[in-house]
Amino acid sequence: MDADAYTAIFYAGGHATTWNFPDNAELVAIAAVCHVPAGLVNVKLSDGRYLVDGKDVSAFTNDEERTVGLYDTVPFLLADALQERGARHIPAPNFQTQVVVSERLVTGQNPASAKGVAEAMLPLLAAGRA
Repeated sequence: MDADAYTAIFYAGGHATTWNFPDNAELVAIAAVCHVPAGLVNVKLSDGRYLVDGKDVSAFTNDEERTVGLYDTVPFLLADALQERGARHIPAPNFQTQVVVSERLVTGQNPASAKGVAEAMLPLLAAGRA
């Protein structure tokens, strides 16, 4: 796959991403929903800082993990991991839509946020910012 052939990448979520994405060096994302921000927790910039450091983000919350019964099953709590990397996790109430745009990074809290994340990407793509 030629990464230069794409303007944007949209990752849709699921719990498996907390196992598959964090240490996959080939993943680069600007838009992610639900658990997919797990692919962002270990991405570092050329200056050694984490990609999410100083960024506003949204992702599946710890309370949502408790509610679905996976709090003690997932390899890490995504909201906590993002905050440990310097991100400001901005949650909405459980299972409500939450879309956060921080520069070129677009994130959504849960499956209810998928459409909003896609819609938030459109102006970035039109402006050539993606």
